[in-house]
Amino acid sequence: MTTYVYGIARRGHGRLPEQMGGIGDPPRPVRTVEQGGLVALVSDAPEGLRPKRRDLLAHQNVLAEAGAGGAVLPMRFGGVSADDEAVRAVLAEHEERYLERLEALDGKVEYNVKATHDEEAVLHQVLAEDAELRALSDANRKAGGGSYEDKLRLGERIAAAVQQREVSDAALVESALDDSAEERSPGPQSTGWLANISYLVPRDATAEFVAAVDALRERAPHLVVQVHGPLPPYSFTG
Repeated sequence: MTTYVYGIARRGHGRLPEQMGGIGDPPRPVRTVEQGGLVALVSDAPEGLRPKRRDLLAHQNVLAEAGAGGAVLPMRFGGVSADDEAVRAVLAEHEERYLERLEALDGKVEYNVKATHDEEAVLHQVLAEDAELRALSDANRKAGGGSYEDKLRLGERIAAAVQQREVSDAALVESALDDSAEERSPGPQSTGWLANISYLVPRDATAEFVAAVDALRERAPHLVVQVHGPLPPYSFTG
């Protein structure tokens, strides 16, 4: 039976959810593997593990329960070792680095912020701020839409202006939230988002961070801002 790893904590962590139901059907009970100053939260790994909703939630729930009692280095879903001894070997090899990172993450959580444009709102802004572009749009409208070439030229100009706004608005998101967090970690770029950023926030300052997000929404109503958190600090484990 292989060993599934949820996360790593300091030995002596005050709230490790041993015997809590983990992944699998039926749920495998969570146990600990200790080595030096570290402890890993693990369970037996079921065969044919897939990212099913039930197992994803079980993984998150174990980390949330452990994280409520102290710093945990969360593993992403799917972390499997050959056995408990393999887990101990990794803990022994990286003990110093893991302990340093646990110290840095103590009392902190992650918030992920994604932002995109409200297409209609940003179009109005682009036209309002560019007199030449606005004149070209008005001319096309008065001409019944304009020729194919006119429409193509207008579309290209608008697309270029919107792309410029995406760059400046991504910087706006960062500048608006950086002071409310201790660290920032850019997420993977994906179609549809002009910003995808994770922030490391002290647990006792989460209200201030959420307030900063609300202030950003008021300041930039042309942005659609989504916030997910508080989460285990997946993006800051190093």
